[in-house]
Amino acid sequence: MSRHERQRSRSLSLEAQSQLKSRHEEDRSYRVHEHRSRKDRDRDRNRSYSPNRGHHARRKARRSLSPRSDNEDNSQDNRKRRYRDRSPRDLRNSHRQRRHSRSQSYSPQRALERSHAPLPSQNQAFSKEQDTSNPPVEKQKPNFALTGRLAAASNTVQTANQTIILKYHEPAEARKPPSKDSWRMYIFKDDEIIDTVQLFEQSCWLFGREAAVVDVMVEHPSASKQHAVVQFRYIEKRNEFGDKVGRVRPYVIDLESANGTFVNEERIPEAKYVEVRDKDVLRFGHSRREYVFQLPKG
Repeated sequence: MSRHERQRSRSLSLEAQSQLKSRHEEDRSYRVHEHRSRKDRDRDRNRSYSPNRGHHARRKARRSLSPRSDNEDNSQDNRKRRYRDRSPRDLRNSHRQRRHSRSQSYSPQRALERSHAPLPSQNQAFSKEQDTSNPPVEKQKPNFALTGRLAAASNTVQTANQTIILKYHEPAEARKPPSKDSWRMYIFKDDEIIDTVQLFEQSCWLFGREAAVVDVMVEHPSASKQHAVVQFRYIEKRNEFGDKVGRVRPYVIDLESANGTFVNEERIPEAKYVEVRDKDVLRFGHSRREYVFQLPKG
């Protein structure tokens, strides 16, 4: 190899070494720059994670205007440095622990003390004397009794001047007497027949002083407006052989009148049906009129 060629190869090797050296320096500077940029990014991320960044900035501005001592400056700088050097993971964990501690805070006023003692036996529980100073208030039970409002609404008679509520309504066993039982009622005053009522024409007869609703007028001040009712009812009875035999019979009921209703000069109880038989005599209040029932044999 000639001298010129050796010098050329040497210069090429020196140039390659310088290029290699420069390349290593560039790589080193790039790594250092990258390391510094990562550190700056972490620091910026920590600062941006502060939940009250604006609040801290305002406080910092206010404190910069007011005079502060060296101890206050050192304590604030240390606090900021500690908060700045923490990683985002530590910040998240601290916030979670703070929320958890708030939710798990114990309040003796709201929490009930739980006893770990054994439960008392059934005999001991029932053997304790009850406190009678404050007896328990009994809860009002529902009342399903009949109020009578529906019956009053159905038994209302509207007149020109007023509304009259009937005291009586016919029962389920009310029947009109058959034509073969031609019941009649003769009205006597002293010894004279004043009127005759064909009872078999309808099932119910109302006696009283209220002319708008009654069927038979009782013109005496001792009688009530709605005094009594004669009701024909179908009643079943058993005969001597045990068979059921039904028949329509007249009954009288006093509508809680002031002076009462009399059957054969005996006062009958109020609001109870009393059977009326052939040739029985009815009288209402202190009236002298007599109402005689008769069943003609035919």
